[in-house]
Amino acid sequence: MPASRLWAAGLWLSRAMSRCVVEPRPPGKRWLVAGLGNPGLPGTRHSVGMAVLGHLARRLGVAESWARDRRCAADLALASLGDAQLVLLRPRRLMNANGRSVARAAELFGLTAEEVYLVHDELDKPLGKLSLKLGGSARGHNGVRSCITCLNSNAMPRLRVGIGRPTHPDAVNAHVLGCFSSAEQELLPPLLELASDLLLDHIRERSQGPLLGT
Repeated sequence: MPASRLWAAGLWLSRAMSRCVVEPRPPGKRWLVAGLGNPGLPGTRHSVGMAVLGHLARRLGVAESWARDRRCAADLALASLGDAQLVLLRPRRLMNANGRSVARAAELFGLTAEEVYLVHDELDKPLGKLSLKLGGSARGHNGVRSCITCLNSNAMPRLRVGIGRPTHPDAVNAHVLGCFSSAEQELLPPLLELASDLLLDHIRERSQGPLLGT
């Protein structure tokens, strides 16, 4: 495809996403689900949150709907879950600045910190283990710390995806930024499926409650 047509297609997607962002709030609840990670490094342990978002988008039938939103420097996809709307987000900023993308998207969609889910890697849990944490400190995770700072709140629910901690402290950085081993990759498909189940079940349950502010 000629460069001019590629540019035109990108401009159309940007405008289309802009229209989605400024649409009136739907009748049901709306939630933002952000997969934390480093753009361009999707296969690393540190970006497993983005892998969960990719799987979630496939589950919800919007895997082909990702579009770049330059205002929040992220890729966004909108999906329905019953009467609720999900805004799926993959930041285009580095992990340490993920919060800027998340906070800007929350502002654009009119969401509070309690309506923002963070999905991220967790060193202190072995691979294959998941936990849903309702707010609290960053526990040393720079991406979560960035979100807390930019949203000025620590109330965001978080799905923590275990990646395991290496025995030697000096090996942590290489472990986090490294790709999953062949043996670990065999564990990923069921893990991503379970992570998606946990997220969707929790969001469904919260969506049945009273609307915030009413």
